[in-house]
Amino acid sequence: MKRSVVLIGPMGVGKTTIGKKLSKKLDLPFIDTDQVIVKEHGAITEIFAKRGESYFRALEDKAVSEAIDSLAVVATGGGSVLSFENQKKFKEARVVYLATDGRHMRSRLSKNTRPLLKNGFEDWLRIYAERKPLYEALSDIEVDTSGKSLSVVVTEIMEKLISHD
Repeated sequence: MKRSVVLIGPMGVGKTTIGKKLSKKLDLPFIDTDQVIVKEHGAITEIFAKRGESYFRALEDKAVSEAIDSLAVVATGGGSVLSFENQKKFKEARVVYLATDGRHMRSRLSKNTRPLLKNGFEDWLRIYAERKPLYEALSDIEVDTSGKSLSVVVTEIMEKLISHD
C-alpha cells in the first residue's frame, strides 16, 4: 500500500473492529481517530459537553490529517465526512465506506454513550440518512457489512483494494 486506507461509515458499523483486522492483513499500523482524541483530550462526551461539537470537529480534523499522513489503516468517527478539510484529505487515501442496512444497529447501540444519539436508534437512523450521500461520494470502495462475518468483510475489502489499485 502506498496510501493510507481510511474507513468511513455510520456510528457503530464496526470501523474500529474491521480496521484492526484489516491493518494486520495489510501489515500497516492501525489508528482510530476517536481513540487518538480521547488519549490526547479526554472523553468525547466530555468534550461535547464542555466545549461543543465544533471544538470536537477541529480536534477530529487534526487527528484525521495526521493519521492519513502516517500511512496506516484509519478508522474515523462517523461525522468526519462533514468536514471540508477531511474531505480534501481523504483524496490522499483509499477510502472504504462500510455500509449497513441498519438491522443490527439497535442492539449495537444499546449501551449508547455517543453524544449525538440522545434518542438512540431513531437519532442513528436520521444521522445515517443525512450522511449517507457523503459516505457514497467520498469513498473509492463500498462494502456492505450487513449480515456478514468480520472475516468476510475484511476479505471483501482486501479483494476490492487489490482490484482497484
